[in-house]
Amino acid sequence: MYIDAMDQTYFRKGFGLKSEISGRLTADYHSAVVETLKSRDYRLQVGRLAFRLAREFGFCYGVDRAVEYAYETRTKFPDRRLFLVGEIIHNPHVNEKLREMGITLLSQQDGVFDFGGVTPDDVVIMPAFGVTIRDFERLRSIGCVLVDTTCGSVLNVWKRVESYARDGYTAIIHGKHYHEETKATASQVMKYPEGRYLVVFDMNEARLLCDFIEHGGDVALLEAKFGRAVSPGFDFERDLTRVGFANQTTMLSGESLAIADEVRKSMARRYGPEKVEQHFRSFDTICSATQERQDAVLSLLEEPLDLMIVVGGYNSSNTCHLAALVDQHGIPTYHIEDAEGLDVTTGAIRHQPIGSKSEAVTPGWLGDARNLGITAGASTPNNKVGETIARICTIAGVNLEEAVG
Repeated sequence: MYIDAMDQTYFRKGFGLKSEISGRLTADYHSAVVETLKSRDYRLQVGRLAFRLAREFGFCYGVDRAVEYAYETRTKFPDRRLFLVGEIIHNPHVNEKLREMGITLLSQQDGVFDFGGVTPDDVVIMPAFGVTIRDFERLRSIGCVLVDTTCGSVLNVWKRVESYARDGYTAIIHGKHYHEETKATASQVMKYPEGRYLVVFDMNEARLLCDFIEHGGDVALLEAKFGRAVSPGFDFERDLTRVGFANQTTMLSGESLAIADEVRKSMARRYGPEKVEQHFRSFDTICSATQERQDAVLSLLEEPLDLMIVVGGYNSSNTCHLAALVDQHGIPTYHIEDAEGLDVTTGAIRHQPIGSKSEAVTPGWLGDARNLGITAGASTPNNKVGETIARICTIAGVNLEEAVG
């Protein structure tokens, strides 16, 4: 999307108000416990409990920027109505802080955002995930001030899928078709009349496509499977002859790379190794922050752990993938949204089991565990990590204040 540099209704580079908001950001998200862990090589011994914190965790650069920009926007426009398209990031506490600042989160009805109450005098913040081209154009037509916090890593993916569409390649996107980021990414191909996309969730779905690419088959079966994950008018026989691969930035990098490789091999078998470049393109679009957090979790597993706690929103894709990554290594893993999931009276934990969409309550989860790993998704503020450690200590009957000093 091209915006005139002189346009005073579209802002993407901040307002230069970081010094004015830094105190509030610290008050809202700082954790002395986390700072202590970092100062002690990301380790903390509290009684019998040995906590080990992943070296990369919590807020990434893109999230930091989005949250700061939202706070700056409230400061820049103190007397205007402020709206946010959905959630700024997938963390309930951060979004609640924005509500407390008088920012109204716009909701969806059947997948469509309601902009009916927005006027030209209002300010609308676009989230770190970005928005679809259609929603962007709808907002521009209103004439309101737009504050764009779309993450730079997401913008890089947009450039890739747009180049695929421009050159006549169907974009195959590894992601969740219902996720805000993937919706926004997929919409980029629609800038071109022949733009096509298909969203694949996992390797099982990828193998269905690969089998069809190589051997053909039942189109109706694919239409039933991918009906909500393809561009309008998608033709499986026509639109899978030339494909470009990309991914939602928060997916498991190993899985994305494996899916891309599987599709490439199928194209080579179908058209011949010498022609594969004419039928397949790929760029690794996993963002560095996602990769770093996944790598940091794997580093934690190099030393024995009795269990792992992953802190972050249940609807946070990167947080869910961190939990799944640990679970794959056979470590008991508990994904909690925040410290409220830890009941200091009963000692039970309320968490979202890996692969589930609902909560479970597990009593006696801590047992006689001594070595505890801690990490947090890229949308989780430090104070939620610190509060979690404090509650674990309370349940275990050990003195955190004494250990922190």
